[in-house]
Amino acid sequence: MGFFDKLFGKKEKESLDQGLQKTKEGFLSKISKAIAGKSTIDASVLDNLEEALINADVGIDTTLQIIERIEERVKKEKYVGTSELNHLLKDEIQNVLQDADETYKNFEIPADKKPYVILVVGVNGVGKTTTIGKLAYNYTKAGYSVLLGAADTFRAAAVDQLTIWSERVGVPIVKQAMGSDPGAVAFDAVQSAVAKGVDIVMIDTAGRLHNKTHLMDELSKIKRVIQKVIPNAPHEVMLVLDGSTGQNAVEQAKQFIVATEVSAITITKLDGTAKGGVVLAIANQFKIPVKFIGVGEQINDLLVFDKKEFVDSLFTLQDA
Repeated sequence: MGFFDKLFGKKEKESLDQGLQKTKEGFLSKISKAIAGKSTIDASVLDNLEEALINADVGIDTTLQIIERIEERVKKEKYVGTSELNHLLKDEIQNVLQDADETYKNFEIPADKKPYVILVVGVNGVGKTTTIGKLAYNYTKAGYSVLLGAADTFRAAAVDQLTIWSERVGVPIVKQAMGSDPGAVAFDAVQSAVAKGVDIVMIDTAGRLHNKTHLMDELSKIKRVIQKVIPNAPHEVMLVLDGSTGQNAVEQAKQFIVATEVSAITITKLDGTAKGGVVLAIANQFKIPVKFIGVGEQINDLLVFDKKEFVDSLFTLQDA
């Protein structure tokens, strides 16, 4: 699939660098302040570094883990100057992130799972429906056929928005009237995908969190009806989180992980926030792969998450 032979080309790198700009500005300025006038990494440098990480919404637990690892390395090595701090920090940030699954890097799906069923979950307003549209675009570019299921039937806007995306990307959609049974929509979508020989079916779900028991019951029901058509589906449960909400995104993740078996995470809206460090907090705390990140409003601004590229970009400020 030549379109994705080079995961991070020039355009992808530019999108990532621009998308993380607000996070980098605050983060790198605080690191510079932490080492100002210092020749070695001492307690005050580490204290300031800890503050910089927490302010970037890396989270207390992940921050302490990174700081402790840096302390250990400083103790082991006879001399570590502040000039080496960025290198140490980049290493330890990468170490708290999981290695990426090579398969999804090229937007590939397992050959033995067709249709490949992705259940997309997340609260209202996080960019869930937009993420589905952008994923559909990427999968079609990779050569797959895609079908969308509009199972968020409690909001007319959700169905309308997904319909617009289906038309924009040029993929079919299965939908019913507002207030219809979400399970029935999911069942029809999967059944239609099987009948038409579609490669991938993505199902949007309602994003209500006011009652976790109800949410769990609803998602469980959707899974059961899907499995009447494909016994081992869904093959992936994708949780979409809004990176601009910082630690609130971590709390949302906790609730959805309790409600359903989340297997992958997409973090959106990183371009509009200085809290991009929340990616590290989420990836480290839940040990669930962050597969995609949203760094802008354009259709190409949903990127595969690559921990090395992410960390490299975090430490590279663009010229104004």
